[in-house]
Amino acid sequence: MSGIVQYVVVRGDLSRTMKWPLGAVVAQACHACTAVIHLFYDDAHTQTYLADLDNMHKVVLEAADEADLERLCSKLKENDIQHKLWIEQPENIATCLVTKPYPKDEVQSYFKRYKLLKL
Repeated sequence: MSGIVQYVVVRGDLSRTMKWPLGAVVAQACHACTAVIHLFYDDAHTQTYLADLDNMHKVVLEAADEADLERLCSKLKENDIQHKLWIEQPENIATCLVTKPYPKDEVQSYFKRYKLLKL
C-alpha cells in the first residue's frame, strides 16, 4: 500500500433533509472522483494511486450542508490542497468535494472534524 489517500466529502443533508435518493447521492461522489482524477491525472501522487487499482484508499466523510462544504473548500484553497468541488447542474448546488490523491499525512488534518458518511 502506498500511503496515498483520496478524501471524499459528501453533504449529509442531501439525503436527510432534501430527500435525495441514495443513488443520486452516490452519483455526486462518483462525478467528483472522476473529475478530480481527470484534472490531476498527470500528478505524481495520482499516478501512484492509479498504479495499484486494487488497493486504492478513499475516505468518505460527511459535511453537514452546503455552507459546511464551502468552508472546507475555502480552507483547502487557502492551503493549496488540490481538489474538485462538484457543482450539480441544473440545481447549481455544491454537493461533494474530493481531493486529488495525497500522502495521508499531508492532508489528514483538514478532515479530522468530519465523521464517516452515514446515509
